[in-house]
Amino acid sequence: MSIIVNLDVMLAKRKMSSGELAARIGITQANLSILKTGKARAIRFSTLNAICQALDCQPADILEYREE
Repeated sequence: MSIIVNLDVMLAKRKMSSGELAARIGITQANLSILKTGKARAIRFSTLNAICQALDCQPADILEYREE
């Protein structure tokens, strides 16, 4: 099972930098980088909610499941 994080895609579509998103949602750039690279083992619903609110998107726009 693989969960793909498409956060870079949504940031590009919204023409927003990682630093701006991190500031808007109140997390460090280091933690946002961990999410973006797919190295995070979990994500809090409150963080996902804040990302979706800041990027005006749905969770499925950010997270995608692909079978290996």
